[in-house]
Amino acid sequence: MEKDKEITPVVGGSEKFRAFIKDELFSEIDKRYRTMTEKSIIGESASGLFVMETFFLTPEMFDSYIAFDPSLWWNNHYLVRTAKEHLAKFPTPKKRLWFAGSDATDVSPYTKQLADIFKTETVPNLMWKYSDEPKEKHTTIFRATKEKAIIWTLNKIE
Repeated sequence: MEKDKEITPVVGGSEKFRAFIKDELFSEIDKRYRTMTEKSIIGESASGLFVMETFFLTPEMFDSYIAFDPSLWWNNHYLVRTAKEHLAKFPTPKKRLWFAGSDATDVSPYTKQLADIFKTETVPNLMWKYSDEPKEKHTTIFRATKEKAIIWTLNKIE
């Protein structure tokens, strides 16, 4: 946690950002554009962490989640440590999660560990896929895997 504070002295606020998205942004998007009821979120690195945190803490917010090299090391890898607890309380509506890990030494151990947790937990309403990308760097993973992530998610490939 000290490492976190060195990088960002003021931490927190993701719950307020989620509330803004849910309470203000969704309705504004619906007013301005033709939309469907299905909602998806995508993010890389720190925003990938936000995607994963949203998936675990408020899974009802989106139907599909895509995270590229999520910074799961953050907060002493809290999301990985608590994943089983969150999955045990997973909601009924179907959800989809696609996430990938590069060769980044601070990220890949946790994306792999999280994939192992998903393999052992039975969550009937969840379709998930982990894409292990050891040839990719943290700076190249999005560009290298975005198409397969979106195709898998939107085409409902299993």
